[in-house]
Order: sequence, then C-alpha cells, then structure tokens
Amino acid sequence: MTEIGQKENLLRMLRGEMPEYVPIVAFGGGADRLWAMMPPSIMGNYRGKEGGYDPWGVKFVTNEETGYAALPEPNNFIIKDITRWDEVIKKPDWDDWDWEKAAETDIAKLNLDPEKTLFMSKGFDDYFQQYIGMMGFSEGLMALYEEREAVEALLDFMVEVAVPITKNVLYYYKPEAYYLLDDSASKYTPFISKELFEEIFVPRYKKTLDLVRDAGLPVFYHNCGKCEDFMPSMTKLGVRCWDPAQPENDLVEIKNRYGRQLIINGGYEYRLPIEWPNVREDDVRQTVVDAFNTLAPNGGWMFSGGVTTLDRENPDVKRVDGWIKDEAAKLSKTFYKH
Repeated sequence: MTEIGQKENLLRMLRGEMPEYVPIVAFGGGADRLWAMMPPSIMGNYRGKEGGYDPWGVKFVTNEETGYAALPEPNNFIIKDITRWDEVIKKPDWDDWDWEKAAETDIAKLNLDPEKTLFMSKGFDDYFQQYIGMMGFSEGLMALYEEREAVEALLDFMVEVAVPITKNVLYYYKPEAYYLLDDSASKYTPFISKELFEEIFVPRYKKTLDLVRDAGLPVFYHNCGKCEDFMPSMTKLGVRCWDPAQPENDLVEIKNRYGRQLIINGGYEYRLPIEWPNVREDDVRQTVVDAFNTLAPNGGWMFSGGVTTLDRENPDVKRVDGWIKDEAAKLSKTFYKH
C-alpha cells in the first residue's frame, strides 16, 4: 500500500478520520514541516527577537533567559484604571492597509510546499493575552472580578477591531486552517475560573470563530498549561486541534471524551530527571513508547515534544532529543500496522 503524504494524513485527521500513521510535529519548521502559520503583517512583528509595540501600544521585550520570547515589559502597563480604558485604547490606524499586497508578501516568506505543508493564518482575537498585556496579571485579573462591566466594554471594543481582521485574513490569505493562540492557564491551573471563561471570553471568541467555521476551516487552538476545563466550550466553537496539549492535563479522559473529533497535539515532555545528564537511552526511548501506547490508539493524536528545557544547544539535550525523535519516527510509521 502506498503511504499517503503528511498533509493528506493531517487532513484526514482534521475531518475526524483515522490517519494512516501518527504525524510528527517538528519544532523549528523546515522544508518538511507539517504546517506553517503566518500571522498577517498588519499586526506588526513585536513578538520577534527584537520585541517592539503591539497595535495597542503595549511594549514587548525579550531576553536570553526566556529564549528571546517576547513578553510585555514588566511594570510598564498602559491601562492604570480599567474604568478609563477608552482614554488609552484607540482603534489602530489601518484604513490604508493594502491587504492584497500584504498577503502576497507574507505568504511568499513562508516558502512552503503546498503539497506537504498545511497553511494556517490567524487573526487578532487573542483577547486574554492582549488584555493582560495592557494591565498586567495582578491588576487585570482583579479587574475581571471588581470592574467586570468595564472589562467587558474593553473586550467588546477589541472584538470590533478583530472581526474585520479575521474577515480579511480569510479573504486575502485564503488559509487552509485558522490558528487561535490565547494562553490563559498556568502549568497547574487556569488563570480564571471555567465559569468566567465561558461567560466573558467564549462569546467573544465566537464572533470570529463563527466566521472561520462558516468558511469551512478547522480551528487550531493554542493554550499551554492546564486548560482542559476550557476544551468543552472551545470544541463547540469549532476547535479541531489542541496545540500543545501538555501532560498536566488529563489527556486520557479528553481522548476518551472526544475521540477523533479533537486532535491532541503533544502529551509528551521529557523532564530532566535527578540523574541528568547520565540517562540511559533505553529508558528515554521507553518514555516515547509509553506516550504512543497511551495516546495513539484509534487516532486523534500527533506526537510533538522533547527535552523540556530552553537550552536547546546543550550537547546532552541534543543527544537525548535525538533518541526521542528517532524513536518517534519509527513508531509513527509502524504503530497502526500492528
């Protein structure tokens, strides 16, 4: 039997079908990447290595210790009083933006092979992250409870700005899937209650994700940490892939509940043991086997992950990552043939 290509294998999964083999999602891209995500350049490059300002005026900074991940500059939040947010937050001046030219330029930068790689784009609907960037966690989370009316007014304004962005992304970029990235959980617990999430954020996500569903596109939802409580609401909005699903969550229960209707991407992390770096290759490989045995049966799972560290250039990390990648690659092609 001829093995189908990786993109078609992924498309089968996004349709809720059984894949021919377990996809491997590699970090760092490359010519053989499974998918490529290009945010529209209208939003700027503030999340790049140099940092910068987001469309609302929030300053993002980077440093070596965080692997140059851009974060809102500490203690420099632009909203001091949520009840006066409208004095600070203004609609970005995008009236003269050339969407057609921007889409052509952005997509060309990806240099992707459309036969191998699924093309995704995103909008401006990461409302939780944007809001926290404006106020910071302490003030922002307290305002959600103490000044909810003002917070919801701000979020509604953000939705008004986001909806046209999504419409133009769908029309001009013509993506094959849509990516919603909005981290709202820590390693051990969500930042807000399930009830507050459903009451405040879900209806506003729906404004853009309904457009995506009407266009027939699957939604990839990025939310790190223990956010499993949010998945019932998000699957109703059209989420087809949870990226990355981290081991802190009860992924077996999630898999049993949704089957192939929700693709779990992740579920594997090799956390440095006490004896690091003196680890046995067989033991490392067994952790990969265990992940496949737990999450791969009956489809609905993609393998991604490796050594949990920001020190990716460490020789010991590279050595162990090599074992992990090699074992995953072997199992990917053989697991469903047993």
